[in-house]
Amino acid sequence: MHKTVKLIIFYIFIQGVVHNLGHPVTPAFVRSLGISDYMFGIFFAVMSLGLAIGGPLWGILSDQTGRKKRYIMIGLIMYSIGQFGFGYVGQGVWMVFFRLFSGLGVISALTLFMSTLIELSEPKNRGKYFAYLAASSTLGASVGYALGGFLNTNTLMIQWLNTDHFPIIFLIQAMLNTLYVVFIWMTFKDPEGVMVSQEKQSVLKGLKTVIKMDPKLFVFLISLTFITIGSTNLSKYIDVYFDDLGYTTQALGNFVMATGIVSLVASILIVPLFARMRKQLFTIGLLQVLSAFIVFIVFRANQFLLMVYTVYMIYVILKAIYTPLEQNFIAKEAKEGTYGGIMGVRQSFVSIGMVLGPLIGGFIYEVNPLYLFDFSALTFLVGMALLVLVYLMKKKQSASS
Repeated sequence: MHKTVKLIIFYIFIQGVVHNLGHPVTPAFVRSLGISDYMFGIFFAVMSLGLAIGGPLWGILSDQTGRKKRYIMIGLIMYSIGQFGFGYVGQGVWMVFFRLFSGLGVISALTLFMSTLIELSEPKNRGKYFAYLAASSTLGASVGYALGGFLNTNTLMIQWLNTDHFPIIFLIQAMLNTLYVVFIWMTFKDPEGVMVSQEKQSVLKGLKTVIKMDPKLFVFLISLTFITIGSTNLSKYIDVYFDDLGYTTQALGNFVMATGIVSLVASILIVPLFARMRKQLFTIGLLQVLSAFIVFIVFRANQFLLMVYTVYMIYVILKAIYTPLEQNFIAKEAKEGTYGGIMGVRQSFVSIGMVLGPLIGGFIYEVNPLYLFDFSALTFLVGMALLVLVYLMKKKQSASS
């Protein structure tokens, strides 16, 4: 494994920890300000809108000039400013602005790290590396959730740092993220030998070039959007659901930590087996059917905590398998010299799902939380149906060539 690839996987772990510190306290923080529950979805959605706008721009910029660490550092500094503002501004409209600003910045790191990983790895190893990247991100996020819940509830932390005051959590997050930027500056070197677009053109023209993609890849990305709607609503509204059921932020943090450990084990032991399979598109579709079935039954169970620590963990394993498979499919369909742009466009389709999911989900959740989880299961099935269309398009393309 290339040294830079190892470093990227480690960066993503740190990023997962730092960027998830505020998540377990956000539902309670929003309610403490007297803001309606549906605004929780809007705050998440506008940040995702920032990801959708910023992803292609950072990606195409790096295609034109190279994977420069200064772009990563600028984006992460924007995230620190945005999180500090979100925690301290105390007014809904400005909180929306700072979330959008955070999204525009933070996506630079993920887009450039992923495109660099593609270019520095051989095609036969990409699926495995994507699995490690996904596991690193999930484990980091889980540690971040657990740490955020711990900071907010631990008596010693409250005495030392006043962490029962919600804005302090976001201040700590902004400070740690700034230290993360310094760490990148000290340890990351602009990679050599990556493919840079030979045609020097504006970012806008680069975007037009990237979006003229193979139709089956476009349909695949639409499928990715629907699947992201479901997975985003699950990951975000299970936070709110825990709070509604009376569980503490520490209990939520411990649960998410458990999902991270399960995802890590699955990524190391199970995902490499699936990465070598030839019929990966069929596997991706099957994963969505199974995910829909699991979600449908878990939230109808009487013993909720028992089900999320058992049956729901199967869904966590399926998601750990799905993510590197879809990333690998997109990488195979992309043209050399456009990896940054394509991964940025991929992030846009993911982010659209992250925008639509909470916006729609927030209103559904207020009607009935169970309907929200049913809606998530339905989006998995819609995504699977679109994957069938991709398969038919590939089959037709092979027959005509």
